[in-house]
Amino acid sequence: MKFQFAIDRGGTFTDIYARCPSGKVSVMKLLSVDSSYLDAPREGIRRIIQNETSQVLPKDSPIDASCIEWIRMGTTVATNALLERNGERIALVITKGFRDLLHIGNQARPKIFDLAISMPENLYEEVIEIDERIVVKRSDCKMNTSRNWRSDKTSTKETVLVSRELDLEQAKIDLLQLREKGIQSLAVVLLHSYMYSEHERKLGDLALELGFEHVSLSSDVMPMIRAVPRGFTASADAYLTPLIKKYVKGFAAGFVNLNSSSVLFMKSDGGLTPMAEFCGSRAILSGPAGGVVGYAKTCYEECKCPVIGFDMGGTSTDVSRYDGSFEHTYESTIAGVQVQAPQLDISTVAAGGGSKLFFRSGLFVVGPESAGASPGPICYRKGGKTLTVTDANLYLGRLLPQFFPKIFGPDDNQPLDKALTIEAVNSMAKNVNVFLQQQGSPSMTTEEVVMGFIRVANEAMCRPIRSITQGKGHDTSTHVLACFGGAGGQHACAVARSLGISTVIVPRYAGILSAFGLALADVVYEIQEPAGKELSSGNIPYIDDRIDILITESKNHLESNQKYNEVCTEVYLHLRYEGTDCALMCQPQKVGDKKSLTKQNMSKHGDFVASFVDRYEREFGFTLPERNIIVDDIRIRAVGKSGIETGKILEESKEEPRPSCEESVYFESVGWVNTRVFVMNELHGKDKIEGPAIIMDQLSTILVEPNCTAEITIKGDINIIVTGGQEIKISTEMDSIQLSIFSHRFMSIAEQMGRILQRTAISTNIKERLDFSCAVFGPDGGLVSNAPHIPVHLGAMQEAVQYQLSALKGELKSGDVILTNHPCAGGSHLPDLTVITPVFNPESHNPIFFLASRGHHADIGGLTPGSMPPHSKLLSEEGAEFKSFKLVSEGKFREEELVAVLNGAGTRNLHDNLADLHAQIAANQKVKLSCTTKQFQFISNTKNYQFLKKQGITLILELVSVYGLDVVQAYMGHIQSNAELSVRAMLKYFVHHLGKHVLRASDLS
Repeated sequence: MKFQFAIDRGGTFTDIYARCPSGKVSVMKLLSVDSSYLDAPREGIRRIIQNETSQVLPKDSPIDASCIEWIRMGTTVATNALLERNGERIALVITKGFRDLLHIGNQARPKIFDLAISMPENLYEEVIEIDERIVVKRSDCKMNTSRNWRSDKTSTKETVLVSRELDLEQAKIDLLQLREKGIQSLAVVLLHSYMYSEHERKLGDLALELGFEHVSLSSDVMPMIRAVPRGFTASADAYLTPLIKKYVKGFAAGFVNLNSSSVLFMKSDGGLTPMAEFCGSRAILSGPAGGVVGYAKTCYEECKCPVIGFDMGGTSTDVSRYDGSFEHTYESTIAGVQVQAPQLDISTVAAGGGSKLFFRSGLFVVGPESAGASPGPICYRKGGKTLTVTDANLYLGRLLPQFFPKIFGPDDNQPLDKALTIEAVNSMAKNVNVFLQQQGSPSMTTEEVVMGFIRVANEAMCRPIRSITQGKGHDTSTHVLACFGGAGGQHACAVARSLGISTVIVPRYAGILSAFGLALADVVYEIQEPAGKELSSGNIPYIDDRIDILITESKNHLESNQKYNEVCTEVYLHLRYEGTDCALMCQPQKVGDKKSLTKQNMSKHGDFVASFVDRYEREFGFTLPERNIIVDDIRIRAVGKSGIETGKILEESKEEPRPSCEESVYFESVGWVNTRVFVMNELHGKDKIEGPAIIMDQLSTILVEPNCTAEITIKGDINIIVTGGQEIKISTEMDSIQLSIFSHRFMSIAEQMGRILQRTAISTNIKERLDFSCAVFGPDGGLVSNAPHIPVHLGAMQEAVQYQLSALKGELKSGDVILTNHPCAGGSHLPDLTVITPVFNPESHNPIFFLASRGHHADIGGLTPGSMPPHSKLLSEEGAEFKSFKLVSEGKFREEELVAVLNGAGTRNLHDNLADLHAQIAANQKVKLSCTTKQFQFISNTKNYQFLKKQGITLILELVSVYGLDVVQAYMGHIQSNAELSVRAMLKYFVHHLGKHVLRASDLS
């Protein structure tokens, strides 16, 4: 056996997991950048080989790699280059007339509340336009195609017309001018190249002949429809790949005989790839991907049930989900750059150990500001002035300074300073109690204040977890929580309890799980091609044939590099309903798993229709059975099994585990408790530890809370069984901590509503421009919580809800949905259609809450397209008017009546109007519906709450089931009152800092 190295090169630290020829496992953590060595991964390899062989290996001499079997690496080089904008100088080569296509981009407005929005810089610095044009031949095209244009066949067997042949002579002149400017990398983006790549390939060959070092063809990088994201992805690839190649070349230069070793790099999709094939567009999540693979290969194999990855670091927390296969996203925005490539679906929240703590107008606030590594938390002794989550854990006894290395202070040689933290905590508690006394509320002890911040931090981290589970139709409580990262062990039990999760798993190498995951990962090769076909019986033979060809091609590619124990393939179709824009990448259900929905549409690889319909209904709450299903792309993922076996690590226990010491730790339900402290290296397999306890691992601290039990597995993992613990009764009286927690819960509901609306709508206004708003309203129609959407919407939506409450008093029934846009009913302008859903309690005839979504429709009739004519004299000249229109009446979608009003006003895009209104209804309801375009049968009509819960009840009713209706409604009122306090405090702040200015105005009319 030779050395095997798995290395995660992060922005701050480089983690190394090594298996030595003796069978010993060696773990190391180094600074990624240090003046004492040139490259952290190579330095780690050198140190481990030197320690194991007792050979002196000089730092400045190449390492003989003949003793190395393989090296596997994940790196943040690509991510950092995007963030810092220090990639390769590149030029964009694009079809003539579209030079500004990527500069304009799409109409997305991700930071709509920012007062000063800066446009992201283009990755390219030069643009050359190529005189060429391809036209897709279509029977419904009104262009005059009878001219003498050359026709050709695409990869999808469609016919294209070459309306303008590629002018290679002019392209050569333009490319030579780029060379003279020192540009060596190109991104080539021609229209329709995803299906007809001939022109791009000719340009790429020409550029390489002229001496360009790198050319990224969009048809190679990501052959998917939509030129803008395809162009962004090709630009990112051209920008990052030369940098990646330089890093790889520099790394390899530190070795001799490296050709005898297998060197693999982690891609964003969780698969390894040979060093020569590692490219920029697939490297952006190379680092975090290792952690996901790590818990998938350890925790999931242990429990065989869905797992949530909980990676809490110093600045942020990453969450992800695994249920037997990796969940990927195919379009994301990183550092202002839209990338269309398969990436592991990882959500990030700005809550970590370094998140700052604030008390603002009665609310406990955690983050998003972070103290970072410098100055860091107050206890770091580096000049930090603001309390952080780390300080809170230290104060409560959950961090033990004696177990930390002395790396703090100005000279990096001192321990954590608890005294500084205590002083700052006392000051914070004093400020909190001054406010509470002013409000007539009872005071809080210092411990209660600090514990309050911990609880709010936990709730902030629960939000993205609910988003990736509840937001996609999964029951959070059926999952296992896999905890890793430096800070996660202190919060895992509390987060699991909040989510209703009963099991927490802390993997053996939790502190370096990204590196360990690389050792467990498999080599992956993906291939994708466009299809553009309806999923119908007539097209199944073509689709099956293409799948078989791609499977053979992907297997051959993998096996041409090296031999594997096993090569398996995963088949995906990128599916969507015709006329919609939300495509889902779906694997087929195996025949026999479920009764097939459409036997005649069955592929020999399985039932794609049933898979798509089930997932669509689970995520969005409804299906559209009257619409055809379109196959946008065919994707094959070939996996060469190459990861190591985790094996048996620990000897089984023969006696009770012995604590190293006892420390006093504070817990919410029981106060200060003498808590046993165990050292992980001294524990054995099958050791059981009853909480409260602390387990000190080499790189992390694991808190086992009261009423929890930890067991050490023979593989060295820590399994913690979490029980409900002592139930804390929450009253309707205002409590600042609960106020902060409810704020997070209500905000989470509004955010999930917005996410569903954006994904299920088809109009550009809603999907890209984000011209929509979602909010939660109390029983009086008052605004309680909203996601960060359009300010003008949110200011008027309360009036719209309250108008309906008054106008339809006594007429609202369960299953009703109201549509309104009229100015006298709280409307802003007519194209902003508001959909209001009252929520009923089976025991009450009056609504207990309201959910509403307002979206801007591009056209609803009127004198001019866009429904905002400047010369209108009557409201009806601007388009369709809805004052109190029952869009859904007791579960029945009133399409005929709706169409009559819209057509009567002259709408120019009825199809989009109906589709976006369906999306607004689904966003409000968030329940599973049996839906055709004619009728919605609302499950919420039932009075059996348990049945509802199993079927996917609205998130807000789930909140009621946990806390009770009286408590939820009370805190809706408390939040509204606190909003008033917050605005008053803000105005006082402005006066104090900006001074008083009297504004005068005169009406000159």
